[in-house]
Amino acid sequence: MATNTRNRLLSSLKEAKGSWVSGEDLSRRLGVTRTAIWKHACSLRAEGHVIESSTRKGYLLREALDRLAPSEIEASLRTERLGRRIVFEQEVDSTNRLARDLAIAGAAEGTIVVAEAQTAGRGRKGRSWYSPPGEGIYLSLVLRPGFQPSEAPKTTLLAGVALAEALLPIVPAPVTIKWPNDILAGGKKVAGILVEAATQIDAIDYMIVGIGINVNTPAGGFPSELRERATSLAAEIGHPVSRAGVLGDVLERFEREYDRAGREGFGPAIRRWRELSDMAGRRVRVHSFGGPLEGVIAGVDDDGVLLLTGAKGVIERVIAGDVEYL
Repeated sequence: MATNTRNRLLSSLKEAKGSWVSGEDLSRRLGVTRTAIWKHACSLRAEGHVIESSTRKGYLLREALDRLAPSEIEASLRTERLGRRIVFEQEVDSTNRLARDLAIAGAAEGTIVVAEAQTAGRGRKGRSWYSPPGEGIYLSLVLRPGFQPSEAPKTTLLAGVALAEALLPIVPAPVTIKWPNDILAGGKKVAGILVEAATQIDAIDYMIVGIGINVNTPAGGFPSELRERATSLAAEIGHPVSRAGVLGDVLERFEREYDRAGREGFGPAIRRWRELSDMAGRRVRVHSFGGPLEGVIAGVDDDGVLLLTGAKGVIERVIAGDVEYL
């Protein structure tokens, strides 16, 4: 209840758009005492929001920092379960590592770990993920799904659909999915996914879905080795965007796809993945465990496996690997 009141106070001050709002008006609107308003304002200040107060004028939100503090995230949530427990860290080695530790300790499904910065953010195959402070979304979800372990890899495709669907309305450049775990904007990587699972023979103990999104990194702010391959939402849109707002959209889309997979299986998500990907028909080199393969992509099958047509017309099924466009 206190958290909800604090979030509503922040929303009310944001809606005022730089104007003073009296304590009496806020008290009446939120249904709490003026003393409670003052206490919640102090709590928001402690998170970094610049809120002025005056005995005669009331309260003024001078600067709402673009931080992924719990109050900001909670104010953007439209989910039933995901994000209802938030573990926030100013800096962590890896949100996936922390989420895994929490899952082992019994954290409930829907718990999310969010950090302002990662010192050892990870992508696939142990690669690092560029994680500067205050610019991106570094998020990990704890899931405890009821489907079979054999279907766990499909969660990467499901997460890709959720991410792309969340970004489509705000990014003017084409948003596409690249197998197995990249989201592209205008052909450059804007987001990535890392799914890890702990399974038994016939059940999944837990899954960790790690999501990294380049949000407000300037176009020239990436390391030189990434500038030709990476982009951010701000670089594509032309101005910074609210990270908490984007995070709320991603969680809403993910919960929708995840719940539908629980009811109907992964078929709808995989069909939508195919619609959002522009890979079919492209000549590629795939770096897989068995060595590099070259051919033309025929698509993705119902198991989420990449289908590659080789030189002799034989279709290879690639379960895991990295795709290089030729």
